[in-house]
Amino acid sequence: MEELDKFAPVFEDLGFSPEDMRLIAPFFTNLDKSVYSITFLPPELIGALCSRASRAKDDLRPAFLKEFVKPSLDLKEEDLLKMAPGDADEVKRYAISLKALIEFLHQHPAELIFSNKKARDFYIKWLAQFGDDSIAQMAGAHLAYTGISQLAIKQIEDMRMGIAPIEKSTRYVDYSSKVNGSFRYYTDPTLQDMGLLAEYKAAMDNLFETYTLILEKYMEFLKGKYPGEEERTLRTKAFDTARLLLPVSTLSQVAFYGNGQAFEYMINRGLDHKLGEVRWSSQRAWEELNKVMPAFLRRLETDDSKSYRTYMSQKGERVRGALKNVGYAPSSADSQQQAVKLLEYDPEGEDKIIAGLIYQESTEAFDVILGKVKKMTVAQKEGFLQEVLAGRKAKYYKIPRAFENIYVRFEIIMNIGAWRDLHRHRTLTQMRQRFTPELGFDVPEGLKEAGLDEKYISATKQAEQVFEEITATNPEMAQYCCTLGHRVRFMQYQNMRAFFWEAELRTTSQGHPDYRKIEQEKARQIQAIYPLIGKYLMVDFADYDFARRGDTKKIESKEKELNAFLNK
Repeated sequence: MEELDKFAPVFEDLGFSPEDMRLIAPFFTNLDKSVYSITFLPPELIGALCSRASRAKDDLRPAFLKEFVKPSLDLKEEDLLKMAPGDADEVKRYAISLKALIEFLHQHPAELIFSNKKARDFYIKWLAQFGDDSIAQMAGAHLAYTGISQLAIKQIEDMRMGIAPIEKSTRYVDYSSKVNGSFRYYTDPTLQDMGLLAEYKAAMDNLFETYTLILEKYMEFLKGKYPGEEERTLRTKAFDTARLLLPVSTLSQVAFYGNGQAFEYMINRGLDHKLGEVRWSSQRAWEELNKVMPAFLRRLETDDSKSYRTYMSQKGERVRGALKNVGYAPSSADSQQQAVKLLEYDPEGEDKIIAGLIYQESTEAFDVILGKVKKMTVAQKEGFLQEVLAGRKAKYYKIPRAFENIYVRFEIIMNIGAWRDLHRHRTLTQMRQRFTPELGFDVPEGLKEAGLDEKYISATKQAEQVFEEITATNPEMAQYCCTLGHRVRFMQYQNMRAFFWEAELRTTSQGHPDYRKIEQEKARQIQAIYPLIGKYLMVDFADYDFARRGDTKKIESKEKELNAFLNK
């Protein structure tokens, strides 16, 4: 096995005291590495902890110690007196139980408790030997990365189903801080052999230095433009604007929940990847998950899995070779293409949705029902839909499953930062192209107004120069140089039910303006071709100066309540 530690991202020692380590060691597969699994905690607690990955600047393990363990064990009598008698008794019992559990797990480690021979023999026989994958969907685990690049995260999140991620936000977390004296970006060690290490680091440092400067200067500009506006609202707008300077190499924290089948596939997809960081992240995932669910990963050691990995990792080479053999000559990218292009739709779509709504209440064949629907007048169809969809009062009232009977295909060009939010939608087919500067990059209007656009453009151009130099040797690695402001082209092929969910969710006032504009335009095009169903889209077509502006007090109130609850 290739020595992969050299590809590990920078990791800052967590600085736990011996007592700290004793309190939380039983609940994690390690305390001194950047990749770990979570063990022996109830699902609700793990969920609450992993939710912190979105807003926490640092590692989740110190957060667990500070927010979930110490407050329970360091109870003071005066705090107990403030509680209702029943609540105080429950808190005391919990503290006693927690202490007892920690002591028990030190004497009987979770790895040994979970090591049930009969259960593992069952999975080895029916999963590894007979390939009964359905049983690999019956159990799962949590896996966390303290520091991993955007490029490596997207390699994992490109998986459609079976894995649920929650990632550190670029909209609410300051990325200007350093780890061990370095900004938080990934550096592939093979850049040294390519003679481009110094140029790469200079470009990345410049991006982060400019990001830091723009955060400060743009915040000053916003305070002058919007006197009296809440600090949190202005800070969010500053992060929203400056984040487009963050490169794809930016290190982020991410937590995953996946079933056994999904993690096996995730690891298989990465172990032979062209990028060393992805190979490292896959190997580390295997090592940590082996401590809690080894039977689910036993097939990774087989010759069949190794052959499968070769097949997956060489797909790009096979495509390029086949193109060369048939004489296909790709042209340069067209950066002037419209942002949203509807490539494909079903002209009979509305009729098929109505037929689908009737189908479950009928005993007739679908083609018979569809034939009758086609003979209905527009007024009849409109009246039918109005009656069936009456009572849908909010976006979270799911549109009926009959809307899955038709599909649309969009091709979209947008900046990588906003694309990351649309990428979260799993119940559709998404295909993206490699990250490159060929489609240009977005320059936020706010920076132009504040006179900060030249610094932004200069830092981005320097990164583009290094991109070109790395591309000559390794196009995959060159992607690290792209910023979240660079544009990416991708396709979405989705059924109409998935479209309703995405368009309604991503046009709320809380959403980022960049992806709100994309979803608003998609909705307009759908309403043009499907006027009968398009009128039921709960899409917000308004523009807002500030995302979440009206919700600031509500959010702050909720966070205060949450912090008070955690500190009980």
